[in-house]
Amino acid sequence: MKTFNLPDLGEGLQEAEIVDWHVSEGDEISTDEPMLSVETAKAVVEVPSPYTGRVARLYAAAGDLVEVGKPLIDIDTGQGLAPTAGKASEGDDSGTVVGNVPTSDEELVETAVAGSRRRRQSSAKVKAAPAVRAMAKKLGVDLTTVVPSGKGGRITADDLRNAGATKSVRAPTAKVTLPPGTPERLRGPRRAMAQSMSLSRNEVCPCTIFDDADIHDWSHGQDITARMLRSIVAGCCAEPALNGFFNGEEMSRQLESRVDIAIAVDTPDGLIVPVIRGVERKSADQLREDLNDLKIKTRDRTVAPEDMKDFTITLSNFGMMAGRYATPVVVPPTIAILGSGGIRHDVVPVLGGVETHRRIPLSLTFDHRCATGGEACRFLAAVIEDLQRPD
Repeated sequence: MKTFNLPDLGEGLQEAEIVDWHVSEGDEISTDEPMLSVETAKAVVEVPSPYTGRVARLYAAAGDLVEVGKPLIDIDTGQGLAPTAGKASEGDDSGTVVGNVPTSDEELVETAVAGSRRRRQSSAKVKAAPAVRAMAKKLGVDLTTVVPSGKGGRITADDLRNAGATKSVRAPTAKVTLPPGTPERLRGPRRAMAQSMSLSRNEVCPCTIFDDADIHDWSHGQDITARMLRSIVAGCCAEPALNGFFNGEEMSRQLESRVDIAIAVDTPDGLIVPVIRGVERKSADQLREDLNDLKIKTRDRTVAPEDMKDFTITLSNFGMMAGRYATPVVVPPTIAILGSGGIRHDVVPVLGGVETHRRIPLSLTFDHRCATGGEACRFLAAVIEDLQRPD
């Protein structure tokens, strides 16, 4: 008998929520066969079986929060009795995964298994990402009735929408069934946001400076977000001190030549922060392609965990919704975050007269423990200079 514990899924968090079990007690299961879907802070992940055998016990149900290292499942492999739940033994899995853990941007193919009581389709293969599968379960949609349009016959979130099943897909009430005034435990991205903000509050000494970039001379058809990304690269080149990491416990900093920018994206489920990597090497067209891809993955909750970590600096373009200036929050171990407010038409003095120019309000927050005010000002000055170029 083997006890499998919830593994560390790579996001640095201590728990995950069970979305769905793909097996029931008494089922036969093979090594690397998907056992369950779990929702971490930012993604839905399929966890495969590390053993071949019969499912003897499930320790948690769909919707439960399970701590990393706690028991998930007992599998009878024919090699003896199971240990006491929660106690490590020579036969236990101590929180690692045997086999491959596909993330939520990979497809899972479900097939019928003779004599199995698993909740799987009895005919035809169904291909869908775990996030789409979880969405279908939440909405009560039978995936075998959905016409796939994705590559290789994969069902996408848009297919669910086309099937008329997504009126509540993007509504925050899709998961919230409690009546108003009832306390609700934070889950998924909202829980991750609370933890990140608490970490920032406890560890960072924030300082924010504000200014505006005059974009009156921009040529027609400029991509605002791509220009913002390019301007951050210019800032990092002019003042590298804001691009990297700071370890407060060891009092050390690690500056980076790569510019991997996290973009804070607001969703009904909470804040998700995917990363565009190697921004310093990419053209405006390449950046737009990356941005479009992230937009789709963020909307469909198919951003992989590895695509949301190891960023060197952050952009928050909150002005697309509302707001002129802000005090964006630095998430350690990074050093800085740049916020762009809504573009305004401002009256500016020109040669003794006045004109109306378009301007982008900018808010730069940096960790004053490891970056000086002068370094932050030089960074922001370079950002503004780049943004004020015609193209």
